[in-house]
Amino acid sequence: MAAVDLIIFGASGDLSARKLFPALFQLERLNLLDEDLRIAAVARTQQSLENFLPVLKDKMSSYMGEDAPSDDEWASFTTRFSYISVNFSEPDQYGELREWLNDDRTSLFYFATPPSLFAPICEHLSTTNCLAGDCRIVVEKPIGENLESSIKVNETLAKYFDEKSIYRIDHYLGKETVQNLLVLRFANSFINSQWDNTCIDHVQITVGEMVGIEGRWSYYDKVGQLRDMVQNHLMQLMCLVAMEPPNSLKAESIRDEKVKIVRALRRIDSQSVNEKVVRGQYINGWIRGTAVPGYLDEDGAEMDSSNTETYIAIKAHIDNWRWSGVPFYLRTGKRLPEKVTEIVIQYKSLPHNIFGDGANIPNKLVIRLQPNEGIELSMVSKKQSLKERMSLQSHLLDLDFREGSDLDRIPDAYERLFLDAIQGDQSLFVGREEIEESWRWCDGLIAACQDQNVPALPYQAGSWGPAKAEVLIEKDFRSWHV
Repeated sequence: MAAVDLIIFGASGDLSARKLFPALFQLERLNLLDEDLRIAAVARTQQSLENFLPVLKDKMSSYMGEDAPSDDEWASFTTRFSYISVNFSEPDQYGELREWLNDDRTSLFYFATPPSLFAPICEHLSTTNCLAGDCRIVVEKPIGENLESSIKVNETLAKYFDEKSIYRIDHYLGKETVQNLLVLRFANSFINSQWDNTCIDHVQITVGEMVGIEGRWSYYDKVGQLRDMVQNHLMQLMCLVAMEPPNSLKAESIRDEKVKIVRALRRIDSQSVNEKVVRGQYINGWIRGTAVPGYLDEDGAEMDSSNTETYIAIKAHIDNWRWSGVPFYLRTGKRLPEKVTEIVIQYKSLPHNIFGDGANIPNKLVIRLQPNEGIELSMVSKKQSLKERMSLQSHLLDLDFREGSDLDRIPDAYERLFLDAIQGDQSLFVGREEIEESWRWCDGLIAACQDQNVPALPYQAGSWGPAKAEVLIEKDFRSWHV
């Protein structure tokens, strides 16, 4: 395997300081980076490497806290670095980068930039002969804002890179818990044999955020929570829960099975949208004792009214043999009381209860992605009591990922994704078909909401969303896990 050069466009941006460089540093700390890997930090600002590095270290340290690099670690890590100033839209400024590249090595281009810059950067890399050797590209979401625009973005990338060289990141797929979901399903026969509609009552996927718009009001108001979160993160999690066993762990096998799930996802049209979807928008409220403004009162708000959703709950169905009749309840929102991402598999109640009224407690498998990654299985056991002869209670079996690990922390998702991209493994990255099929489904849902004028119902910041979202699941005699 050829030596790798990592070229990060947008190296002075927030994503780079908050996620990318800390992930690379942690890989360095674990001795997982090849000794000859080189890193080119590419940004617009005209400055020297000596000026860039102290600023980067300060930003990284503020995010990393106790994990921040020591002076000796930093000195060793930054021997890999070069800094190259490039105005991304000016082809005549790519000359220094061309001189830095070595066509005998693999060039891994990371675009930590807005998607609007993908096309000009690719074009200028091509015209300045920067793509002469073995090249790969890593791009962040969003890949478009609808099906039409996602096709354009993908066609732009395909013009310069083969599909096997394109690494589209959904950072949720790099989380240890998500990878463990595959192991849980396909390496444990007692779980795998009960992973279908004969045993599972329903599935819940919740992605809750405590933050608001964080200064992105003008951008977010054109996007909303469905495009921002459902189309990518929730869709990927649902596919991993629902997909059939792949033939192997190769990227093509995993992607093929995920695409089948998106294609089997029942369309939500104008006739069903009011029964299947709840949209919401937060108003002012309190989160952990702190007053927070409503969506229309956030900094940068440009109008007095908006129908953009900051919350959405969906009742979805997958029309295939395995999941026929099993509802998938999806919800995600901003300004919720907790930052939480979890998947809940609720099993069916026993057909006959011999322990008396109120004792038929269903089992639940809870897969937590944040804040603390892990897996819990609720089991029923007898209370230790002489007064109550056969009283039941629910107990949690907790799988701690740190047990048996040589790490004192759970690695960040970007660490795994960087390592895989450097090693040429696409299995945790998203394929073109997945993205476009997901947009096709979401576009239909958005069109149905617009056709029926589905309102963004107000909910107080610090609550779990509009009351109608509780009705969405409670009318089926079920309830949200949190």
